[in-house]
Amino acid sequence: MSRKHRDRNWAPAPEALPADARVVDNHTHVASVVPFSEAMSHEAQERGQDPVPVYSVDELLRQAADVGVEGVIDCGCELPDLMTAVDMAREHPGSVHAAIAIHPNESVLHGHRGAPGPDGLPVRYKPWHDVGIDDAIAEVHRIAVAYPKQVVAIGETGMDLFRTGESAKELQRDAFRAHIALAKELDLPMQIHDRDAHRDVIETLLADGAPRRTVFHSYSGDAEMARIAREHGWYLSLSGTSSYKGNDGIRESARIVGLDHVMVETDAPYLTPMPYRGRTNAPYMIPYTLHSLARYLQMSVEDVARATRATTREVYGV
Repeated sequence: MSRKHRDRNWAPAPEALPADARVVDNHTHVASVVPFSEAMSHEAQERGQDPVPVYSVDELLRQAADVGVEGVIDCGCELPDLMTAVDMAREHPGSVHAAIAIHPNESVLHGHRGAPGPDGLPVRYKPWHDVGIDDAIAEVHRIAVAYPKQVVAIGETGMDLFRTGESAKELQRDAFRAHIALAKELDLPMQIHDRDAHRDVIETLLADGAPRRTVFHSYSGDAEMARIAREHGWYLSLSGTSSYKGNDGIRESARIVGLDHVMVETDAPYLTPMPYRGRTNAPYMIPYTLHSLARYLQMSVEDVARATRATTREVYGV
């Protein structure tokens, strides 16, 4: 289907999970879904399509609950968004929890130290990038300590060698190491962003000593990496990419580490699972990812859901 005629509307709601198999979206950006869907609606109308409904955060959380996604871990990973995630958790106690960090690509922009990466996009600074990275991470620390009931993880942190160029690589690694130290100091789980950086991320974790609960968000590794994760007790969080054709290595990784080390996520508004890739993602889409994984593992979706729920509780205590 051409870009002009691609369907930009919301995917239909999946069949609801049973009451005893409700799950948590391990990593999402719910507040970002709202402007993303506004942009999708604008794009649709420009191409002569019907406008796309735009839902509030409350409506998105209600839609998720209706299909058995009873909670989310919302990630604030830019300096202005740290408190957005915390405030959402304060407004929805028990169903929204916060993960906070300075994203790897953000980390090199603080203090204006960025470098263009292989993606070819220009480096663009925002006003908050005038703040040095040490002060930005200090703010992560301050908020995590100030809101212990809301902040359940440090993340997303890690390395991204697709968006950030080689000349800023070690600066990005330094920020990653600071987050590792913070997660260990506070004994919080750590959510890792790893894009085109498997070797560097693993080497850094092994050199510094990984936090007790280390989670690869939107895991993109292969079976070899999964065996390393299994050896060290690291957790894999599978997003909609695990449903894409050609990603058997991701699905097989879940088998290798075992479902007691697997969770599911949306990373909304991105990475929408099949068969709705390209549309706006939101927490209500989690059952599609569960169904894809269940088919691969030849298990019932209920059993996979229960297992990922138990893992989430073990890692985050939620």
